[in-house]
Amino acid sequence: MLNTVYRLVAPRRFEVAFNDIDLQKGQVVVRPTYLSICHADQRYYQGTRPIEVMKQKLPMALIHEGLGEVVYDATGTFQSGDSVIMIPNIPKEKDAVIAENYLRSSKFRASSYDGFMQEHVALEPDRVIPLDSSVDKVVAAFTELVSVSVHALCRFDSIAHQRRNVIGVWGDGNLAYITAVFFRAMFPAVSLYVFGVHQEKLSQFSFADGTFLVTDIPPDLSVDHAFECVGGEASQRAINQIIDHICPEGTISLLGVSEYPVPINTRMVLEKGLRIFGSSRSGRDDFLKTVSLYRSHPEIVGYLSNIVGAQIEIRTIADMNRAFETDIHKSIGKTIMIWNK
Repeated sequence: MLNTVYRLVAPRRFEVAFNDIDLQKGQVVVRPTYLSICHADQRYYQGTRPIEVMKQKLPMALIHEGLGEVVYDATGTFQSGDSVIMIPNIPKEKDAVIAENYLRSSKFRASSYDGFMQEHVALEPDRVIPLDSSVDKVVAAFTELVSVSVHALCRFDSIAHQRRNVIGVWGDGNLAYITAVFFRAMFPAVSLYVFGVHQEKLSQFSFADGTFLVTDIPPDLSVDHAFECVGGEASQRAINQIIDHICPEGTISLLGVSEYPVPINTRMVLEKGLRIFGSSRSGRDDFLKTVSLYRSHPEIVGYLSNIVGAQIEIRTIADMNRAFETDIHKSIGKTIMIWNK
């Protein structure tokens, strides 16, 4: 089966390539329908990754957040026309201790493997999750990002001590919003505070018990545990502010991505006996947990719809560039490509 792939070959330049999908390999062939642009895609599109990284990665099809419709399933697990969420992580082995998203041998679409900007995508059956018809497909398009937050929350639950009176989320962007929404659903009895830099964005966190500008945090305010969802150059300030306001033996979950090393106040990490752990990407179990939470807490989908930004229909390469350029200039929200290739 001849397949069309839309690869980024240089910053801001997509080109068409072709490959062959073997229908006898026991895979599920999916036609992408809704794709979501993330910051990692933008770093490639704009060419802001280091030059050596760009040379190593390109040409490559972007996008690791998306869903589609089943076209063909050699295993008979899915029916033609089924709506499914595509899992971008591609494990090559199993480990009794290390999760699939941390195995160094795993591939990841739009990073070390072609992403979902294709006419069709061939996936192993366990890389496909059925989508409940009640879930808004535009929201479901960024389930991968949501599953990263769910993964971090599950790890928090297994790592952090049980004094959980007050939890802080640092950040007011998409990742912070998603993490806060799911924290509220998974830990409804715990007080949730959100710390950010934009009052307008903080107003979206109506479900939180309190919101604070990072320039105006009461000196005596403390949290038992915290999630850092800032990333980039602001990571240093956010992490050190958390260290200042967290109680002794608290746990700090790092989710923000930075291209460069981040200096932190290790002296106070030692004095307070803090635990710091990082979370990145997610695996099949996290996707299943996310979809289960969609069903058991339908209000979640409503909250997530608040961060849907532009929705752009894609028919040509010019449309692809328009979607990415639109995403660059957004203030908040996820840019969704309605993929009609």
